[in-house]
Amino acid sequence: MQEALAGELEVDLGAIVANWHTLRNRHGADIAGVVKADGYGLGAVPVALAMAGAGCRHFFVAQLQEGLALRQAIGNAPMIAVLGGFPPGADSGAGLTPVLNTPQDIAAWAAAPRQNAGVILHLDTGMERLGLSAAQRAELPPGVLDNAGLRYVMTHLACADDPGHPLTALQVSRFAEAAGAFPDTPRSLANSAGLFRGLTSDLARPGCAAYGINPTPGQPNPMRQVMRLTIPIIQLRDVPAGTPVGYGATWIAKRDSRIATIAAGYADGYLRALSSRGIGIIAGRPVKLVGRVSMDLITLDVTDAGDMQVGDRVEMIGPGQTPDEVAALAGTIGYEVLTSLGARYRRRYLGAA
Repeated sequence: MQEALAGELEVDLGAIVANWHTLRNRHGADIAGVVKADGYGLGAVPVALAMAGAGCRHFFVAQLQEGLALRQAIGNAPMIAVLGGFPPGADSGAGLTPVLNTPQDIAAWAAAPRQNAGVILHLDTGMERLGLSAAQRAELPPGVLDNAGLRYVMTHLACADDPGHPLTALQVSRFAEAAGAFPDTPRSLANSAGLFRGLTSDLARPGCAAYGINPTPGQPNPMRQVMRLTIPIIQLRDVPAGTPVGYGATWIAKRDSRIATIAAGYADGYLRALSSRGIGIIAGRPVKLVGRVSMDLITLDVTDAGDMQVGDRVEMIGPGQTPDEVAALAGTIGYEVLTSLGARYRRRYLGAA
């Protein structure tokens, strides 16, 4: 009974792999699997295993612990790069590749015995977040990384999802100039949006597009949807007109109404900003979220949704309303919707074959 009343997150690994192939074919060169933040909330290990099975040989995570867990799961062959970097030896021989973001990072790795996994150098070209500035690059001693095994130089695009923004072209130009100081080193440039702007390099790092987020905002989404979140109804009640529902009594029934309560809330990553904005889908019919999203429960007006019973499932995110569409209702982005998905859902993975 408890199993039947759990929310279920269905992840289509086959769709993720199909998206990865679409991105690789579009780029015309290697692309990495970006599986930081637990594979954008969908499970870093199953996602990476599916990508590796499809031929992916480069992975990026954000933090050292993510890299260690991934190495244990997928074996020694693929490159696993840690975007936030780590000190020499901190990976305890796991063969992770640090991204060097500061002069201090460079000094530490230049003085360390060469690691088989090598290093990646991050050149900031306009994000102003991580990476070496132009002034810091100018102060680098010649050949400082010769013994560290420099595998790639990379930069990160700030505005590639805005086709009219001039910063992207400026970053591309700056990167070409800065990377020229490392003529024999492969380059890594495009994210998801940059890839769809035709930007190429030796290794692209598309993240969100592999997970079905639209890399071309304002245009039709070229990617397949990869997930579906359904939540069971745990109670139905009839309320007369004038009855308030939920915390703060922010929603009051204007007519005699039927209210369905479902077993999820903001503790499960369904954003509180969706209060009185979100929708659910029951048997293909949209129903409105009423009142506030609470920690563990959501209430829906199902007055016009036809017959239903406790245990029926409501799609809260999925093909009927994509993460991007849910994000628009919440005033945020699809990335936040996916990476907020909670740990209490029962997860079901569809095969990548």
